Amino acid sequence: MSSPRGDYPLLAEITGPKALRALPEGMLSDLAREIRAFLVDKVAASGGHLGPNLGVVELTLALHRVFESPQDTLLFDIGHQGYVHKLVTGRADGFDRLRQAGGLSGYLSGVESEHDVIENSHASTVLAYADGLARARELTGESDRAVVAVIGDGALTGGMAWEALNNLGGAERPVVVVLNDNSRSYAPTVGGLADHLRRLRERAHDGWHLELGDLAGDDLAAAEAAPNIFTSLGFVYLGPVDGHDRESLEQALSVAHGLGAPVVVHAVTRKGKGYEPAEREPNDRMHTCGVIDPATGSTAKKVSAPSWTSVFGEELCVLGRRRRDVVALTAAMPGPTGLAPFRDAFPSRFFDVGIAEQHAVTCAAGLATGGLHPVVALYATFLTRAMDQVLMDVALHRLPVTFVLDRAGITGPDGPSHHGMWDLTLLGAVPGVRIAAPRDAGQLAELLGEALAEQAGPTALRFPKGQVGPDVPAIERTGPVDVLYRRGRRDVLLVVSGPLAREAVEAAVRLAALDIGVTVADPRWVLPVPGELTRLAAGHQLVVTVEDNIRRGGLGTAIAQALADSGCSLPVRTLGLPSRFLPHAARGELLARSGLDARGLAQSVLAARAGHPLDDGDGGL
Repeated sequence: MSSPRGDYPLLAEITGPKALRALPEGMLSDLAREIRAFLVDKVAASGGHLGPNLGVVELTLALHRVFESPQDTLLFDIGHQGYVHKLVTGRADGFDRLRQAGGLSGYLSGVESEHDVIENSHASTVLAYADGLARARELTGESDRAVVAVIGDGALTGGMAWEALNNLGGAERPVVVVLNDNSRSYAPTVGGLADHLRRLRERAHDGWHLELGDLAGDDLAAAEAAPNIFTSLGFVYLGPVDGHDRESLEQALSVAHGLGAPVVVHAVTRKGKGYEPAEREPNDRMHTCGVIDPATGSTAKKVSAPSWTSVFGEELCVLGRRRRDVVALTAAMPGPTGLAPFRDAFPSRFFDVGIAEQHAVTCAAGLATGGLHPVVALYATFLTRAMDQVLMDVALHRLPVTFVLDRAGITGPDGPSHHGMWDLTLLGAVPGVRIAAPRDAGQLAELLGEALAEQAGPTALRFPKGQVGPDVPAIERTGPVDVLYRRGRRDVLLVVSGPLAREAVEAAVRLAALDIGVTVADPRWVLPVPGELTRLAAGHQLVVTVEDNIRRGGLGTAIAQALADSGCSLPVRTLGLPSRFLPHAARGELLARSGLDARGLAQSVLAARAGHPLDDGDGGL
């Protein structure tokens, strides 16, 4: 790995927080400039979260100069803004392999550093962590260790954050909440909170330091005279503070540290600060990017194939023009989930509810109750946050709500908290839900139309991150089931879910060359198991199922149960992802290491026919 020494001499001296605190005051502005240049350089080469980190350079430096990590505990919500923290804690050399297999995680990771505490990169959780940790410190008598929680205004739209604020503000435990207010998550922050924060920012238009100066003199009258939502909940409120004025940030954080009470430090920052392409990017200020040209911010490698997300977005607009009852909801991610075109075409039928998946699902239930057909577009990993609402608010009422789950299966460089590995298992337990897994762009369009035509209950579509390959044609259709390949005897039925169809057909070709007769079937609607599929299976000697989901409780489990219920004793071998948290790496690499590429599938079929025990496919994951 290359060293930052040379191009970034000040950064090379920062081997940890103590080195930062020892750096002369006059060098800190130069260090901030180096950090921004370093981030642009490294993220441009690998891809990652650029805009959020450019916006918190001064804030992160101030946090590590006032508090002494890891003695004091710094907690970061999500971790989108964790790169600067990684640099301050001595990991600059690892950025050459950022988000690559075996390299630095794109989020925080306890195996990398004792300074990283929260690995979960789902939003709005940090304040609950802080509440629990502060309670533990109180019980164990560790009064000399501060608890600091950094949360963005976008993440503060999540209901879990307000549950924690209610608990934190009602106690005397000294938790410092740092509100990183850049008016955005991916998209601009929505709702009454956004309006309230705007009013607080406007109150400081005559100078950032007015209220802070009063509070620094131990005079809390200014805060008491101008109550806001935080003071009403029991917090001392410091700010707004210019989040790019490090000296003012250090002053505010020092005051907060010494108050011995729950405090909110309101820091106003600019996402993408210091990098013109990010500052002018209209959608998300380069919240995340692929490999780019660092000079211009433009994508370095042009991709010709459409993405699954874009295919969905275009088809939803087609259906939206035909049906006025179709509405769409997002949890603060109109662009990443493909809903931006629908938003632009039908603004009155599009709803961004903030980072609030639970609310999105039950709001959709209300829309369906009112006679509309809502489409709730989420990343598959985030559906887990709203399973109670799916079960009790949608399915129990048999409401026609369609869930579109992007990033299903292996997502790649974003790592364990972003892999969408559990949705089939979780949704498979929900009565009345029908789940589709399109294998290609043509099937995505067809299945989305079928989902929106369903009126008897909820539906779901799942598809992965990345580009869509060529369509995989069917040679025949039986009910909803497509047969994609058939050669020779009916030795093996290979049942495949979604875009792994291409790998399954290639595996079947390999097996046919060994004189093994294989039928490849795509059920399209994977759960509940179509009766046509169990009847097709009955004519074979072995059934092997393939899914981009954990092996427990998904397609394979359902097919085995369906066959047993029908009185068929066929052996079923289930291939899927191992039931463990998987690391970050390229999607293709993780699938291959899990035995879900063509070679691995063919080997598993051969092992099953020989009666060998199943290799869990962990490949050392």
